[in-house]
Amino acid sequence: MQKKLSLFNSTTLLGQILKGWIKPQILFSLFLLGTPTLHAEPDTAYINVGQASVKKSLAAITPLEYLGTPSLAKAYLKYEKELQDIIEKDLTIVSYFTIQDPSAFLEHKKGLRPYPVDSNGFDFKSWSSIGTEFLIKTGFNITDNKIMLDTYVYDINQRSLVLGRSYNAPLKDLRGVGHKFCNDLIEKLSGKKAFFMSKLLVSRSTSKTDKEIFMMDWDGANQQQITQKHSIAVSPSWSSDGRYIAYSVFNFHTKAKTRNADLYLQDLKTGKKTIISAVKGLNTTASFFPDMSAAIIRVSPSNGTSDLYKLPFNGGKREQLTQGPRGAMNVEPALSPDAKNVAFSSDRSGKAMIYIKDLASNQDRRLTFAGQYNASPAWSPDGKQIAFAAHIDNHFDIYIMDVDGKNLRRLTDEKQTGSRRANNEDPSFSPDGRLILFRSNRTGHYQLYAITVDGKNEYRLTFDKYDYYRPQWSPFLN
Repeated sequence: MQKKLSLFNSTTLLGQILKGWIKPQILFSLFLLGTPTLHAEPDTAYINVGQASVKKSLAAITPLEYLGTPSLAKAYLKYEKELQDIIEKDLTIVSYFTIQDPSAFLEHKKGLRPYPVDSNGFDFKSWSSIGTEFLIKTGFNITDNKIMLDTYVYDINQRSLVLGRSYNAPLKDLRGVGHKFCNDLIEKLSGKKAFFMSKLLVSRSTSKTDKEIFMMDWDGANQQQITQKHSIAVSPSWSSDGRYIAYSVFNFHTKAKTRNADLYLQDLKTGKKTIISAVKGLNTTASFFPDMSAAIIRVSPSNGTSDLYKLPFNGGKREQLTQGPRGAMNVEPALSPDAKNVAFSSDRSGKAMIYIKDLASNQDRRLTFAGQYNASPAWSPDGKQIAFAAHIDNHFDIYIMDVDGKNLRRLTDEKQTGSRRANNEDPSFSPDGRLILFRSNRTGHYQLYAITVDGKNEYRLTFDKYDYYRPQWSPFLN
């Protein structure tokens, strides 16, 4: 039987809080962002996430309650709205919940704790009567440029507290506070990590001719420009620990009087940037080994060939992994999570298709056989599936298949304004494997979207007039 906690266990710290013996405000100074819970919590997960499609629980998210001086409430309204938006968006996109419409609520402006613990507390019956399964209540205060978020999540059917935590961080990290709470909640409910603290890496237009590398929150917010090259920076990628990134920049070489696509490695912790491959031609698309001993890269010399190489980081000689055949283009390497195989796109059959190379045996295996052009393979974090973009009927869509090429299915199918089919390209899995990031030109510009791996739920992440290229979802970040 699933273990539950009574709300009124006064022997726990939380029980004392609920009884009113300890004020939550006193505890704010004891807890920093990501610190331990305020109480002993059940060990058993509430949501079974053994597969992508799970029964959605009905959840109610009440408006944030301002816990500070009432006269300052209006001054902090914008922060209240931002936090509310973050929480609702995070908990909607994971597809574990159906969020209830506030118009269905029978109670409004009740406290964070239940009656009679709080004389103005909520009534469990008011929520069970409208079918609510999880009730999410949050309150906040702002002092000395710090945001303090107090969170309570209740299982209405069991009349128990699922999660009760407080977070304290600089006000400039308000978005991180909201994401951290949602991260903790999903991990508590499902027993699995959530991706809300992860980042996106992407090449983004900055002018009609220039593209730079940008990093942002998973939802497209907090965009940070990584490169300042005033040129074309493309093909970003992450190391498996999230500390390093790679990307290519078309640099102007004075002696040669020409531009060359040089491959950079950048340490996000120190900011150090190093050119790791500068063969005359194109040096792009690094896929890192988990131990950072090497990367698989694409090198296209000016002689017109294009092959994959293993590039060691200890100064050793690069190793050529593909060689044609017959001058074929071998591009877009994607190393498997166990580093035993590399997926890539090759036109050796006449049309670009997806292949897998076994690095131990050096044997290649063709995975796809349909369409005019198959590109940008991406591995699921568990190594069981590969997503890619396929050009069929004059447009690209995102497809997913098992690593043996079976169980192929299309995830996207959208139109632009009018009757033309939109292009959906460059897939990348979320670190938990439940979502696939991609770009689409359905609005006229290439914007960022995410879709669940079953194709049932899709979300737009960016809302601007820039164009985004080759988006890459980070691994789990600390």
